[in-house]
Amino acid sequence: MARKIFVNLPIENMAQSRKFFESLGFGFNPAFTNEQGACMVISEDIYAMLLVKPFFQTFTSKRIADAKESAEVLVCLSCDSRAEVDDLVGKALQAGGREPRAPQDHGFMYGRSFEDLDGHVWELMWMDPAAVPPQA
Repeated sequence: MARKIFVNLPIENMAQSRKFFESLGFGFNPAFTNEQGACMVISEDIYAMLLVKPFFQTFTSKRIADAKESAEVLVCLSCDSRAEVDDLVGKALQAGGREPRAPQDHGFMYGRSFEDLDGHVWELMWMDPAAVPPQA
């Protein structure tokens, strides 16, 4: 069985967050989605659990960081092409997201990022498969 990852992110407003990520083309698993939490399907093995802050707080005794003021994590997703990177960032910006820095173009690798409605940073990157060194 492949290892899966579930990134848990605190959010303010479930309806707004779902609408934002649905506009980027992400779906939600209805079996693990309700008014307190939503299981966003990123890929077959990658999920983001969007948890309203009071519910998120039940999983930790620590103070929840305000992602608009500080950074605790950068979520980086690979893309199949430069065009996909640009497309997803464009959709995020149209849906109310913000682009916190200029695109990073290294020729063999291209990346951009966006902040979602709660300030979480999503890095999107494409790397030329021909530039990956062979496995030793």
